[in-house]
Amino acid sequence: MREAISFLSHARADLEAQGHELQTVRIATQPLAEYLPDWKSDAGMRTIEGLDRIAREANLVLSVGPVLDREGYDPDFAAWAAEMLGRTTQVSMSVTVASGEGGIHPGNVRAAAESILAISRGTPGGIGNFRFAAAAMVPSGTPFFPVAYFTGERTFSLGLETPNLLLEGITRAASGATAPLSMRSHLEAELGPLEVVAQELARREGWTYVGVDVSPAPGLDASIGAVIEALSGVPFGEPATLAACAALTRVLQEVNVQRCGYSGLMLPVLEDPVLAARAAERRYGVQDLLLYSSVCGTGLDVVPLAGSVSAVELERVIGDVAALAHRYRKPLSARLFPVPGKEVGDIVTFDDPYLTDGVVMPLR
Repeated sequence: MREAISFLSHARADLEAQGHELQTVRIATQPLAEYLPDWKSDAGMRTIEGLDRIAREANLVLSVGPVLDREGYDPDFAAWAAEMLGRTTQVSMSVTVASGEGGIHPGNVRAAAESILAISRGTPGGIGNFRFAAAAMVPSGTPFFPVAYFTGERTFSLGLETPNLLLEGITRAASGATAPLSMRSHLEAELGPLEVVAQELARREGWTYVGVDVSPAPGLDASIGAVIEALSGVPFGEPATLAACAALTRVLQEVNVQRCGYSGLMLPVLEDPVLAARAAERRYGVQDLLLYSSVCGTGLDVVPLAGSVSAVELERVIGDVAALAHRYRKPLSARLFPVPGKEVGDIVTFDDPYLTDGVVMPLR
């Protein structure tokens, strides 16, 4: 881990020298059980806490990959997951609920659902679920948490916050018909020099560059909802939203850079002020997000739910995400936020710099 921290220090210096702002620096490991077989033991927990301390001291975040990545229900996993996330601050993790080799993993779907409930009750306001997700068909190499993991050694990738670049591409377009080409050209003009820096870094440091996940990660000042509304001409959730999601996804898949990970459209409700506002207006719901995921990605992300939601209800939703991902061979995930003490329609707030206020959404 120390070697990775040293590399990241050099990478940060190179990127910042070229004028790029780094929001977070991240380390993603192999699936946890591959290097910590006794992860369920007290000693395993102490090892993870030690990694968490190192990450905190180095001002970075850490993903230990999919903890359950093969079929097999573990009735003790939910309690362990809630305890681990309660005892750490920098660590993220996932559970594999669908894979290309094994299909859908019903036991892991159940374990993920139970874990989401346990984490919601074991961390203040359920905030621990920001660091946990059910992952379906997610490949090695994505830089986006909490599903990130790597199967190779000494490899790195890039993840970007690009909604404002896409919005600029739309405003520069001569017409709506030329907006996709304008967005792609604008992205390529910005990402090309960044990729050159990454490739040179890889050559100099002896690491392997696996690409950029071109998913346009939104932020509180960079709304992907605003981009979709600029394309569709209607509020997010109204008819034409699906077509805009599909068009934007095509743009991302055609960008001429080395791509990795999801490389699809992210719709994280509580990380995007426009998406959160449209959810509060009841313009779309969970089932709509699943529909949009059929033409884009990355599934159900940071969705606020009632604290009274049951494990069975969560299991059904996660099962739908797993089925959609496996059927279309595309990476999707479910990062769900049951908020203790809150019911559908209630306002939710989090003391977190990456989350906006929102309202609890109905499952149906």
